[in-house]
Amino acid sequence: MATTDDSFVPVASLAELEADGRKLVTPQGHAIAVFYHEGEVRAVDNRCPHMGFPLADGTVDDGVLTCHWHHARFELSCGDTFDPWADDVQTYPVEVRDGEVYVDPDPPLETDPADHWADRLDTGLEENLRLVVAKATIGLLNEGVDPGEPLAQGVRFGTRYREQGWSSGLTILAAMANVLPELDDEDRKRALYTGLRHVASDCAGQAPNFDQPSFSTREVSPDRLESWFRENVEVRDADGAERVLRTAVETCDREQIETMLFAAATDHRYLDAGHSFDFVNKAIETLDHVGWDAADETLASLVRRLTEAQRSEELSSWRQPVDLAGMLDDAFDDLDELAAAGEGDSWTEPEDFQETIRSDDPEAIVDTLCDAIENGATPEELAHSVAHAAATRVARFGTANEFSDWNTVHHTFTYANAVHQATRRVDATELYRGVFDAAANVYLDRFLNTPPAPIPDPGDSDRDPETVLADLRETFDEEGRVNAAGELVGEFLDCGGDPAALKRTLGHFLLREDAGFHTLQALEAGFRQFDLADDDHRARVAMIAVARYMAAHFPTRREAEQTFTIAARLLRGEAVHEAE
Repeated sequence: MATTDDSFVPVASLAELEADGRKLVTPQGHAIAVFYHEGEVRAVDNRCPHMGFPLADGTVDDGVLTCHWHHARFELSCGDTFDPWADDVQTYPVEVRDGEVYVDPDPPLETDPADHWADRLDTGLEENLRLVVAKATIGLLNEGVDPGEPLAQGVRFGTRYREQGWSSGLTILAAMANVLPELDDEDRKRALYTGLRHVASDCAGQAPNFDQPSFSTREVSPDRLESWFRENVEVRDADGAERVLRTAVETCDREQIETMLFAAATDHRYLDAGHSFDFVNKAIETLDHVGWDAADETLASLVRRLTEAQRSEELSSWRQPVDLAGMLDDAFDDLDELAAAGEGDSWTEPEDFQETIRSDDPEAIVDTLCDAIENGATPEELAHSVAHAAATRVARFGTANEFSDWNTVHHTFTYANAVHQATRRVDATELYRGVFDAAANVYLDRFLNTPPAPIPDPGDSDRDPETVLADLRETFDEEGRVNAAGELVGEFLDCGGDPAALKRTLGHFLLREDAGFHTLQALEAGFRQFDLADDDHRARVAMIAVARYMAAHFPTRREAEQTFTIAARLLRGEAVHEAE
């Protein structure tokens, strides 16, 4: 087709357009809807930016183009939408020359695509629009934007627009950020979308947060700030605790602040079924991804999780028939002395340690932990061992239990993992208390392993690992294949399967489901414990635990995956309204 200059292409006669009112043209392969309305010629992308319906089939009235599929409305001359969930439609320059209509099908971009998608992500978060969040996430990563940028955007939004502060949405986002390296490219998009949509959902309808300022002085010592912070948390004074914490962020180093938060999170027993400590740990891990510059807002969002948390020593399960809380308090009185006695010694986990930790004798459990500290066990070493005991509870969870009891063993496992991760960051005696709390919950969970589901013994499978993975995928499409999933993961590892391939598979099948908070947490915790395992057995148990937990909660309706698929097809230029 001839052109009058380097950019404009003739597409229709003006008389023909006036008579018909609209025309679908495809100069240089671009599907463009050209309209004659109120004496003006207008041209827009034929694909509705919401879900791709052909706008040439829409209605134009009073300067407004309306898509017939979901009734998205656009200002015809500039393409701006009336409806935030729809996005603006691209317009094209037009000229009329000698009775002929010309369109420029490839005009220069007015907005950088990455900036456009960042703006759209803000809209998706603000309006809690899943499709917008999905399109923005995919669009950003397609443009080569580092995943840390939408992650930081989500963290800023989640900490600002939720008065109650850090919650499950931001925790999911942090967990997904942690597993991104384990996933393939497309599932990295799914993972970020998963975290960001949960942040949006968490903040929907919530009051925004209003900051408390730091103190004007910069002369208070770190020890005094820690004392003040823990005291304000103790008396449930959120405002006072926030002012102290913000002052600490401005005056203390990172390790001092992390120690302060972990200490406050273990001053009472197993806060909010372990969620409070896990949230503290996840917020700190998030700063590894987005940078310490975000510490002020990020960490301040944790305060209410600490001041308003339920304290397990107030629960009957921690007081009757065994006073676990009192037993631990007595042990904590000796922590400093025990740690000093073991300083410089090297601890090796005794052969019967795991059996004792999973036993029904709480006194023996506490004594074993105290002996370990006195013999040189560091918080990290002890946390690692107890985390394995917690993973074993999940791996051996009996399916005859009530379905909700999966949450009980899950909470212990993710809490134990969080304590383990914290001990790898700071060397603080207070973190021993988190280890004891995790061990106490391993004890409380003992009946959920009655009878225990068998952990498949290592074998010499000669099957091809890919065949085993294919069978594993099938189990996730059928309800209740819990034991089969654990057996297949064990077989995959036994027959020499690549753990990276197993992680990619588990990650993919998790992210295609409408996975809840706990299932998303379980995957991340399991991956971390697998990577840190010091022998094949413990690594194997961690992955079996993950697979069994996932299988117990699959399949789902996969609504979120449908939204993601639509978004991906739209960005590939496919016609979503047509049959696949």
